[in-house]
Amino acid sequence: QVRLRESGGGSVQSGGTLRITCDSFGDGDFDCMGWFREPAGKKREGVVSVYRDGSTNYIEAVKGRFSISRDDIQNILYLQMTNLKPEDTAMYYCAAVRRSARAWCADWIRLADVRQHGYWGQGTQVTVSS
Repeated sequence: QVRLRESGGGSVQSGGTLRITCDSFGDGDFDCMGWFREPAGKKREGVVSVYRDGSTNYIEAVKGRFSISRDDIQNILYLQMTNLKPEDTAMYYCAAVRRSARAWCADWIRLADVRQHGYWGQGTQVTVSS
């Protein structure tokens, strides 16, 4: 059974930095992994995805500020977030899909309902104050 667990969230001031982590337990062989976020009262949205070959796809709002990386030996997914803004405040979730094409992985973060696919963690809260 696959389980994903996020950690590392917290409260920071605008301009601050956080790194959140997602550990996977069970069979950690995934083609596509991603970070998603859900602001309070809003729809869950994609932030960034990464394919097993290292190719990444970011939403425009976080380009140049966030960086995703994956360690397939230890089955850990990271999201380094810099220059955080109040609008980044949300519950952050990691998710993983066992088998996918690279193009689908890039598109996943822009699907209408991202939650329809893959395994999901329980989330970690990130709060950015101005």
